[in-house]
Amino acid sequence: MNLPLISVIIPTYNREQVLRETLAEVLQQTYPNFEVLVVDQTPTHEPETQTYLEQLTQAEKIKWYRLDWASLPGARNYAVRRSQGDILLFIDDDVQLPEGFLMAHARNYIPGETAAPEKIGAVAGRVFDRMKLSDSGGELTIENLPAEAQDPGIAWYHLDLVHTIKPQQVISARGCNMSFRREIFEQFGLTFDERFKGSAVREESDFCLRIRQTGYVIWYDPEAHLIHLGEEAGGCHDMSTRSVQYQITFYHNHFFMGLKNLTPGQCFRFFAKLFDCHVLGHPPCNKSGSPLKIISRFFFYKLGLIKALGTWITSLWDQGQIYTQQDP
Repeated sequence: MNLPLISVIIPTYNREQVLRETLAEVLQQTYPNFEVLVVDQTPTHEPETQTYLEQLTQAEKIKWYRLDWASLPGARNYAVRRSQGDILLFIDDDVQLPEGFLMAHARNYIPGETAAPEKIGAVAGRVFDRMKLSDSGGELTIENLPAEAQDPGIAWYHLDLVHTIKPQQVISARGCNMSFRREIFEQFGLTFDERFKGSAVREESDFCLRIRQTGYVIWYDPEAHLIHLGEEAGGCHDMSTRSVQYQITFYHNHFFMGLKNLTPGQCFRFFAKLFDCHVLGHPPCNKSGSPLKIISRFFFYKLGLIKALGTWITSLWDQGQIYTQQDP
């Protein structure tokens, strides 16, 4: 069997030991046809990490690109332009991979290997997220996602790629474990939107929503699973989740994704659910119901909406791909 070449793309920012461990697990994969691209936006590494990356590069086990800016969607785009693979597989720099992980993604693109539809353009892998597994007690299993998980207005609160055990079509993948046919980028010209800031939350959702224009579908394969460690700092963003900047960009990114991709009715339901969950703290967010906390979150909600409206209006004449424009 001629197995497709897989480009494993790992953006990284301010990660040390966990990055080394992630790379070691990628390189232990027995899949015979893959390359590894590390897009490194860390200003200065610890000596052990620096030496490790240099050794892997010299041995031609990885392609190591160092950049002086930090943007997760920008890093993804940078790697796409330098990759050679038929399949582009994106993972985070703080994951643990089982044996056969690459093959689990690849087989979905090979006719006759799985029950996946012929028009599969992307694979969403299962993510064993430590925080979400802890919240559920680890006992929850889902076979068929509810119809709401296909509704762009509210899917984001029903799309569970942690506990779902049955392969099926989905509306989006999680950015730490997703793969795409190369045609998605070359034939249809899709790129990750570099206007998603900070931790770039919802940038992968935005990208996946635009795949609908291609006629391809996104297929969820629970066998293509990994463990996401969920380190708070690093990973192409330089802020704590408790910081003011994080809170503003969090809401900005949600609102911007909606304004770009959804109908007015879908936007209304999405923004209402965003308010109910993230501001009021109702399930599935389960945040503090303290009046001071709600007022604080509502402030960031409003500020994020204002900033997203500004970004959306500016997009009429500026697509905002600032890091791609800097790439000669």
